[in-house]
Amino acid sequence: MTRVLLVEDEPGLVLTLTDRLAAEGYAVAHAADGDAGFERTLAEPFDVVVLDVMLPGRDGFAVCRDLRARGVTTPILMLTARGQVTDKVVGLKLGADDYLTKPFEMPELLARLEALLRRTGAPAAGAEHVRFGDVTVDFARAEVTRAGEPVELSAKEFGLLRHFAAHPGRLVTRDEALTEVWGYDDTPATRTVDVHVAWLRQKLEPNPRRPRHFVTVHGLGYKFIPRPS
Repeated sequence: MTRVLLVEDEPGLVLTLTDRLAAEGYAVAHAADGDAGFERTLAEPFDVVVLDVMLPGRDGFAVCRDLRARGVTTPILMLTARGQVTDKVVGLKLGADDYLTKPFEMPELLARLEALLRRTGAPAAGAEHVRFGDVTVDFARAEVTRAGEPVELSAKEFGLLRHFAAHPGRLVTRDEALTEVWGYDDTPATRTVDVHVAWLRQKLEPNPRRPRHFVTVHGLGYKFIPRPS
């Protein structure tokens, strides 16, 4: 599920956006001020950040600037009541990916989020298919085929594959996988993730000993690379 962090201090807007985004299939987290938004973006994996400019404490411009200075590349859509061109230019120069002026229509916000996710390679909410090599995955039907033949995956293998597919090309750490796929609050010392990646390689890689799609990042975790065949 595509994860959105909403950094906004207006309770009514937070409720409206959270309800609508959840109804569209997004998983929405919320931070009510700039400092909380900054810290949460550093600490958790999100696919996109919706960031208000006028925030208590650190404003949205500062949050965007500081995130980019820390090497965070998560797409940022900035929201503001301001309409001046100079404010838009400042936001974009500080590293924002897009800019939306309040008041706005919900369809425009959704369209901009989908466009950001397409540009960065993350699946928009509701994206239910992925193809790599000779493998096709239909998440809605929980079906996996390789060269047209069905492949049986366990529930956890399928869940791990879905998490990888939601974050193509990005490092997925073992702790992240244990939290997001296995639901652990604390991440124990275990080789569970490594074992399940090995099984995915056996079932889906052309050569499991030289993986092309489920690539090890030594000492850190794995990356999913959806190369064509």
